Amino acid sequence: MFKAKSRLINRKKRHRRVRTKVNGTADCPRLNVFRSSKNIYAQVIDDQSGRTLAAASSLDPQLRSELDHGGNSEAARKVGMLLANRAVDKGIKNVVFDRSGYLYHGRVKELADGAREAGLQF
Repeated sequence: MFKAKSRLINRKKRHRRVRTKVNGTADCPRLNVFRSSKNIYAQVIDDQSGRTLAAASSLDPQLRSELDHGGNSEAARKVGMLLANRAVDKGIKNVVFDRSGYLYHGRVKELADGAREAGLQF
């Protein structure tokens, strides 16, 4: 229990440290990632106005029927593609990637690769 708690605390410290440097604007919003053990969530955020411009998760009705489990790499790639499609439909091409203190590995990397495949640049 203690090891998991310290891991969470360390991730939150990394996230706070990165957020001082990574900031989304209207021209280049921030693509934020959150992952849990069962699902993965992503948002495109304009930090200047405090608005979420596009969002997708493995709980999305479009993806829920296709996925067996929302917490694996396949689900992450599909969430990235869905999010990128929604962002491109709203005219967003460039984003800043905010991995929220997670390592760029596994599900986070798959989500980023799926978003790149569908047309986002970062």
